[in-house]
Amino acid sequence: MTIVEPDAPTTGTAAPVAVEHHLTPEQVRFFDEHGYLVLRGRIPGPTLARLQAAADGWIADGRALGEDDPAASDYQWATRGGSRRMFRVDYLHGKGRPASLELLGSPEVLGIAESLAGPDFVPTYESLVFKDEGDGAAIDWHQDAVHPRTHRIFNIDVYLDASRAGEGALRVAPGSHLAPVDVCQLQEEFGWDAPGVIQVELEPGDVLVHDVMVVHGSEAVTGNRLRRTIYYEFRAAEQILAEGPWDAEWVDRRLRLLPVALREHARANPDATGFAWHVDPALRPDDSGDDAAELRIAHLVHSPGSYCSAGSVPFTD
Repeated sequence: MTIVEPDAPTTGTAAPVAVEHHLTPEQVRFFDEHGYLVLRGRIPGPTLARLQAAADGWIADGRALGEDDPAASDYQWATRGGSRRMFRVDYLHGKGRPASLELLGSPEVLGIAESLAGPDFVPTYESLVFKDEGDGAAIDWHQDAVHPRTHRIFNIDVYLDASRAGEGALRVAPGSHLAPVDVCQLQEEFGWDAPGVIQVELEPGDVLVHDVMVVHGSEAVTGNRLRRTIYYEFRAAEQILAEGPWDAEWVDRRLRLLPVALREHARANPDATGFAWHVDPALRPDDSGDDAAELRIAHLVHSPGSYCSAGSVPFTD
């Protein structure tokens, strides 16, 4: 099925142009109606290249760790076809490669966050999820997190590699984000071809924004190419403080990532216009001056999602 997209401003990978990085009213309406939004060429070429190199490094670091190493808990593995395969890296910012902070501090990302969550947005998760070459395992239909929908909760998905139909591209069920879905029944009744489902084809540097309740997944493929995607989830501070699962101290610690990220974006892009952060002064964290201390904030608890075979552990595809 053809993907319908609103007109979208893009930065592309060519010569810099002056672009408004916030979403247009039309894009916000599209997101609210369909539960997803595609932004073509959103990530500038130099930033994309640094992210691709960093992703290679994070994957190599995880593979070099022994299973008993304390740091191994940040690297997720599965046994498929008799082989142990890594598919996810969590807590990117504290892993020695500043490209993840550059991305977090970019107007290309924070303009989306402010457009959908308001000025008091909180970066709640950061991870790299990938399908390794030749490891095209299925990701069953799921909703990342189910919540009362008093506010938007969403992921900004930055594609580092092409994602094509017929090669395990993400499938999305537009409009499925408005209520909890029995994904087991959906899988049993329709398999991958539920009515209205689309395949989202993306190129390196494209961004997919998806509501955490939109039903999505991808079928198994063989002989697939490497596909890496960086995920940043955002929520409004007001929503977290009212509904959890975290507290005010945790919100403060997560907000401390943003000054570090804004500085890193400015350092890596000295000629670019930075993002103007308009957080409520009551929420603005004190700057400790110790960037390393701000880079990892463990979650301990998570918002439950809707899954069939994977239980209720949050997972994004």
